[in-house]
Amino acid sequence: MSGGKLPEGWVKSELDNILLTIIGGGTPSKAIPEYYQGDIPWMSVKDMNKHTLTDTIDHITNDAVENSSTNIIPAGTPIIATRMSLGKIVTASFDSAINQDLKALFLSNGVDRNFFIHWYRSQAQLIESLGTGTTVKGIRLEVLKALSINLPPFFEQKIIAEKLDTLLAQVESTKARLEQIPQILKRFRQAVLSVAMSGGLTEEWRKSNSILFSSWVNSNIGELAQVATGKTPKRTEVKYWENGSIPWLTSSITGEIYTEVAEQFITPIALKECTLKIFSPGTLLLAMYGEGKTRGQVTELKIHAACNQACAAIICDKEKIDLQFLKMRLMENYQETRKAAAGGNQPNLNLNKVREIPVIVPPLPEQAEIVRRVEQLFAYADTIEKQVNSALTCVNNLTQSMLAKAFRGELTAQWRAENPELISGENSAAALLEKIKAERAASGGKKAARKKA
Repeated sequence: MSGGKLPEGWVKSELDNILLTIIGGGTPSKAIPEYYQGDIPWMSVKDMNKHTLTDTIDHITNDAVENSSTNIIPAGTPIIATRMSLGKIVTASFDSAINQDLKALFLSNGVDRNFFIHWYRSQAQLIESLGTGTTVKGIRLEVLKALSINLPPFFEQKIIAEKLDTLLAQVESTKARLEQIPQILKRFRQAVLSVAMSGGLTEEWRKSNSILFSSWVNSNIGELAQVATGKTPKRTEVKYWENGSIPWLTSSITGEIYTEVAEQFITPIALKECTLKIFSPGTLLLAMYGEGKTRGQVTELKIHAACNQACAAIICDKEKIDLQFLKMRLMENYQETRKAAAGGNQPNLNLNKVREIPVIVPPLPEQAEIVRRVEQLFAYADTIEKQVNSALTCVNNLTQSMLAKAFRGELTAQWRAENPELISGENSAAALLEKIKAERAASGGKKAARKKA
């Protein structure tokens, strides 16, 4: 099918025409804590992180239901968000009350529920774009009701839903496996470093070069490098910061292997009056403290820069230690370095503790060989990671592509050719719409939700 022409037996309609009714919800008074000590599930936007819910975060009492505008929605009813999380649709395996940001959509008997849910997800980007509001986006019901839907005959709806269930399950399975690979590669890199720093990676190399493992020497950073730190110029001193031109770094940059740019700059006056030092490219910056995973991380400077007091600047003695070898040692020793910190709620390292970090030092030629081999293995891992990221992008695009094909009738073209009697006459979508119209008239938009559990 091309050029926007509908497949045989399909009709274009509006969402409102295939719904019996839409039911909203409400929030019981937060001023009455007892309302939230019941066993009735109460759904809000924060629960909409799965396609099918097995429970809700909050639960309320029967009194909360009776004394609020919430409604209890039957299990299996499609529930959408009309404020925040626009475009999301879920079902629950249980009856649940809902809040005012959600709406329950009660479908006519002529609309397959799974078909409808897939269709709604295919419209997620459009629905999000139709939202209004500055801080929090919402969408009006009139806008939702006017959404255009290409409606197939009922039997074809079921076939489309079945095909999408199968195809999208395969996509999700593939995506889940791909998403595991970066963590596997992370463990691989750590294993490479561990083997390298214990001499395992160059065992055969030592034999062929007549070098003994006993030539490795126990040392520490203090014996192999100069260790210094920086300061933070007073923020209130404008002359230290205004029109600054000297890169000034904090421990936040240690999350990257290399540091090539700075976000903050100080003036030459700050450098002089605060007795700060500019460190050269090839200096390692180790985070002595910082939030989360920061402490213990290391980066290599590619620029001239000063730093704050949260960083230890490590300047290698090239006659004793290879810069890249030491960086790899610090990466491998990350967890042990973190454990060496002292203090209460936010343990810190200090310069003395950094100097005490142990390093087993091989001869310089072996250090260079270790670096070469680690870099080679890391390059393999990087290549795989790039391929995985590319594959993930394709897989993510595949979901929308499949949905689009499904709702253009492309997934069921052969089925239609084989089953003409199921898409024509009284089985056509046009006839279906007439039946839905009669069903809507008979129901009169009666409330399908209830107020009691």
